[in-house]
Amino acid sequence: MKIESFTDIEAWKQARLFVSDVYNVFAKGDSKSDFVFRDQIQRASVSIMSNIAEGFDSGSSKSFIQFLTYSYRSASEVESLLFVALDIHYIDVNQHNELMSKLNSIKKLIGGFIATSKTLNIPTKNFEL
Repeated sequence: MKIESFTDIEAWKQARLFVSDVYNVFAKGDSKSDFVFRDQIQRASVSIMSNIAEGFDSGSSKSFIQFLTYSYRSASEVESLLFVALDIHYIDVNQHNELMSKLNSIKKLIGGFIATSKTLNIPTKNFEL
């Protein structure tokens, strides 16, 4: 599979859908009035997909790997914030489990992409898997 744009990357596609989920979940209930928390989890979620895009268009394998690592770290931040949201009852167990499942899938894709990029050590343009 040839990847010509960051929009072709499965991790980016799933992260994009995840951002919508986060925005929808935290627009309701008690969290909607906690602007600081809501802003933090939304920004970190957007950062997952944004770092994939920015890294892909950096033009070098080393830089791409660095941005994929940032993306992975943003996903870990969201993971931590989801536990906070559960603990302070902004989300219920079912919402937490659903979001965590999606997030874990994204993290696996990013981790695999990091490993593949390190192994192939090729420029990101015209990346082929």
